[in-house]
Amino acid sequence: MPGQPGQVTLEDSAQSSEQIAELIDGLDDPQREVLDRLLEGSPLGRTRDAAPGAPADRPVPQLLAVALLRRIDADTVILPRHVGQVLRGEQPGPARLAAPDPVVATTTSTDADAAAAGAVIDLLRELDVLLETLSAAPISELRSGGLGVREVRRLAKVTGIDEARLGLILELAAAAGLIASGVPDPQPAGGEPPYWAPTVAADRFVESPTAAKWHLLASTWLDLPGRPSLVGSRGHDGKPYVALSDSLFSTAAPLDRRLLLDVLADLPAGSGVDAISASRAMIWRRPRWAVRLQPDPVGDLLTEAHALGVVGRGAIASAARKMLAGGPAGEVVAAMDKVLPEPIDHFLLQADLTVIVPGPLQRDLAEQLGAVANVESAGAAMVYRISEASIRRALDTGRTASELHALFNRHSRTPVPQGLTYLIDDVARRHGQLRVGMAQSFVRCEDPALLAQAVASPAVEQLEMRLLAPTVAVSQAPISEVLSALRDAGFAPAAEDSTGAIVDIRARGARVPAPPRRRAYRPTPTPTSQTLGAIVAVLRKVAATPFSSMRLDPTVAISQLQEAAHLQSSVVIGYVDPAGVATQRVVAPINVRGGQLTAYDPASGRVREFAIHRVTSVVAADSS
Repeated sequence: MPGQPGQVTLEDSAQSSEQIAELIDGLDDPQREVLDRLLEGSPLGRTRDAAPGAPADRPVPQLLAVALLRRIDADTVILPRHVGQVLRGEQPGPARLAAPDPVVATTTSTDADAAAAGAVIDLLRELDVLLETLSAAPISELRSGGLGVREVRRLAKVTGIDEARLGLILELAAAAGLIASGVPDPQPAGGEPPYWAPTVAADRFVESPTAAKWHLLASTWLDLPGRPSLVGSRGHDGKPYVALSDSLFSTAAPLDRRLLLDVLADLPAGSGVDAISASRAMIWRRPRWAVRLQPDPVGDLLTEAHALGVVGRGAIASAARKMLAGGPAGEVVAAMDKVLPEPIDHFLLQADLTVIVPGPLQRDLAEQLGAVANVESAGAAMVYRISEASIRRALDTGRTASELHALFNRHSRTPVPQGLTYLIDDVARRHGQLRVGMAQSFVRCEDPALLAQAVASPAVEQLEMRLLAPTVAVSQAPISEVLSALRDAGFAPAAEDSTGAIVDIRARGARVPAPPRRRAYRPTPTPTSQTLGAIVAVLRKVAATPFSSMRLDPTVAISQLQEAAHLQSSVVIGYVDPAGVATQRVVAPINVRGGQLTAYDPASGRVREFAIHRVTSVVAADSS
């Protein structure tokens, strides 16, 4: 319990966590039971053994003697905060008034910025791969929200991104508005909507400068109300934390991130920390946050910060320091742009058909190389591999063999291998020998001259007919328009089916749905005096029954309604509809099943169902 006198250990009487752990290991069962009771509930305990002079063989005096408990008065003891933290396996809180020094390594700010810049390049490359993958194959969202564990594993395998890192990138992309759940256009063939897919903002993001991309992701991470590091793990209830779901939500996460960066920003430039030292420094600043500032969660925050390029080699990056200080976005972007390596316009071709890229490529060149080669190894120096399939893929996009030759001759700093030249020419020679196109209708004729005359006729020019062979032509127009245009031009075409048989495709006459049959007029019979008397009695009963906000016990309502159904008698029920409107109705119960009353409603003249939990009262209709 925070704020209790005697619970905080001061500098002059502090014990180290190692000393406390040794004392706890030497306790017997009764002594440990006392500590466990105080640990599970309030740290305060009342006992007569707290008084001075109590028997020394009792557990409480023994614990007081070794400072694992503290005496408040003659009847009260308290469990010190440090002892409780050691019992829970936590990093102990501050035991001294002096701030701990979290620095475990030092480097230059230049080296820290260079490491951060390399992390930014890797992160943006993986994000581009993720966006391309989700664009080609959107993933169905779970009914409870988020992505299933199997889907995340499959996505990690396809993209080549580690699952833990993929969880971070997914959360960042969603928070930055780069991916969202919805019905994409076009809609995928498999699965059920909604799907997780890139948004239109992703297209603008891809075209943005590298430093601007980093600023968006870093600022998004800083204020992200969630803990991506939990993805794939399980909570206390045994349920897994699912990516892109509310299970990761945490309002404290942004506070912890800012506290970590504040600790780093207060250190000299280039001063690096690790999870343990950073945890100790953060707990010293916020002792009451100690439960969530343990080395493991702080280590997760440091891992995320390194992945974002906010931290490099344990030290805060220069651009991140400006962002944390609230500097203008332009200055923050300029600071990151200053440390990012300049994009290069060349690569190194190898004899084994691999391409070594010694730095970040210019965007246009990266797109051209990515179209004709596959990434084999990612990192600061990427390695691509050229294969027959990758060359065919480039030709499928409309590139020609001469354009591929020009690409490699212009940008390779090493001679183009002769094997690559032969491979490109060989694949290009075989590529496109079979052509596949789109057409809505075709025209065939055994007389090539007649077909040529029809295609050249001015009357069919709007059909954009194209000869595929002397006796076959195709058009993008529907078959009905082709027939009409040819007939207007003076030809006599006929429609045929897939077997060549002539078919009639004339439009059918317009039709509308048949209206429901009107009932024949039947004169309303004159009610008898007995019927009128029964109606008046029911109306009086309804008027005499007051509306009440008191709810009838559902078990009592079920019993009364079942009895009325058995006796085939009418009842007056109080009923609250879904809109909250209370009414009273005269009904004849038929049966009660599954929490529903099935009854005949004379007001509507049909059988209806009523929810039992909405019935507020049940009164016999014929009671006086």
